[in-house]
Amino acid sequence: MKNNPLLFLSGAALMMGSSCEQSPKPAAPNVLFIIADDLGYYDLSFTGSRYYETPHIDKMAGEGITFTHGYSNSPVCSPARASIFTGQFTPRHGITDWIGAYTGEDWRKANRHSRLLPPEYVHALPSENITLAKAMKDAGYKTFFSGKWHLGSQGSWPEDHGFDVNVGGWDSGSPIGGFFDPYENPNLPNRKPGENLSMRLADETVDYLRANNPNQTGQPVFAVLSFYAVHGPIQTTKEKWVKYRDKADGMGIAKSGFEMDYFLPNRVVQDNPVYAGLVEAMDDAIGHVLNGLDELGLDENTIVIFTSDHGGVSAGDAFATSNLPFRNGKGYTYEGGLRVPVFIKAPMLFSGPEESDIPVTGADIYPTILDMAGIELLPDEHLDGISLLPVFEGQGIAERPLIWHYPHYGNQGGKPSSVIREGDWKLIHIYEDDSQELYNLRTDISESRNLIKMYPEKASKLQAKLFDYLDQMGARYPEKDPIYDPVKEIAHIQNVRENIWPQLERQRLHFLEPDFDPGNNWWGSDVNTVAE
Repeated sequence: MKNNPLLFLSGAALMMGSSCEQSPKPAAPNVLFIIADDLGYYDLSFTGSRYYETPHIDKMAGEGITFTHGYSNSPVCSPARASIFTGQFTPRHGITDWIGAYTGEDWRKANRHSRLLPPEYVHALPSENITLAKAMKDAGYKTFFSGKWHLGSQGSWPEDHGFDVNVGGWDSGSPIGGFFDPYENPNLPNRKPGENLSMRLADETVDYLRANNPNQTGQPVFAVLSFYAVHGPIQTTKEKWVKYRDKADGMGIAKSGFEMDYFLPNRVVQDNPVYAGLVEAMDDAIGHVLNGLDELGLDENTIVIFTSDHGGVSAGDAFATSNLPFRNGKGYTYEGGLRVPVFIKAPMLFSGPEESDIPVTGADIYPTILDMAGIELLPDEHLDGISLLPVFEGQGIAERPLIWHYPHYGNQGGKPSSVIREGDWKLIHIYEDDSQELYNLRTDISESRNLIKMYPEKASKLQAKLFDYLDQMGARYPEKDPIYDPVKEIAHIQNVRENIWPQLERQRLHFLEPDFDPGNNWWGSDVNTVAE
């Protein structure tokens, strides 16, 4: 990345006030950390989508640094979020699947008839960890959380891990009441029928900043806005559906929208008007918060970070989006499941736009925020994350291996696997048959050419590093199911091909019909419609 003459103030300078007359305005920067749920790398117009429209996210990204090789630490939500708040890869903190997923013999309840039984995992964010929020609180920050948590049940909610205030964070990983009030969320009181959930969470965030304005209190704020969007069930208003239905029609509606993978069909086109409306509603909410920062006079002293917990849902759940040219999506350890947008805007440190192709992960956010705020790092906590501050100074960081461990099947069709990326090379170990896949991401971002036979020595070295780390962490591995019946598995997959796949194609076209109506007052958003 180019050196920027506007780039940098030291952490020490951040903690110093320029004069007594400016008190109580804090010298330490505020931090607004925005996490989307299930949003794919290419679900933004900034990153290349021709269908979805995200002007507020695009503007924010254009004012900061974009990490084009940004990664989640897991292809599903709970492990990825645990890595963000601990600065650790998933084998270290032990949450390797979404909390609530079946393990061991219980996995048979999924009726997938698969070869392996997934291992047990930790079911709550470990209380002994000093989380990012706790570290910020200890450093004198007010801490606020709004939205999705999914890191344990009561006793392991945001307020139990360093947040002063929790609005909407609890056990569930999906919006139980949907995206419109009433929400059916014990930590988010209903306010106005038909109110949009994303905008409500944004409004709560702005209200907190207004009530605790650091320019008036002298105490900086660390605020996390963790959207439930764009997780299923996907829902939108009629107005937004019309906009994106017409846009899809203008772009040309493909006859087919899915291709069959091993277990499930994967969406290969972005033309779902319901999902597009959900994406835009989240972008509207982000615009509301960014405007709030401006109105409160906080924009110049607030670091804004945006990312997603993992890749977009191309299979399973709502089969909502396509991540092409990346392969697959949520639940897979290919790039579509792991690559995510990562933007950092820090006007007191640098001006954008800038880009970096250095591979970074969610675990790096913890030490990066501490470093940017001038807070002493906690290397015994964020053991796998590293501060990205040197990247902003134009110094770069040393090459390091990135590790993923997802020994589960999940709901989206991926196979239990572990992954290492080092430099341009990515090795995937698949546990069903202990096979390996080797890709060079510099020349093959679609992971379409397995180079395992061409570069066996490279694969061997990467595999040794991968399992050295996993074994050091005491990682758990899947085991063979002693009653596995290949005939039943083949029958299950055949049913998916013959029945589920055609149903998905019909549903896709139904969403695009000119007279489409979900029949529920647009999921409760149209409060002016009275049922007969």
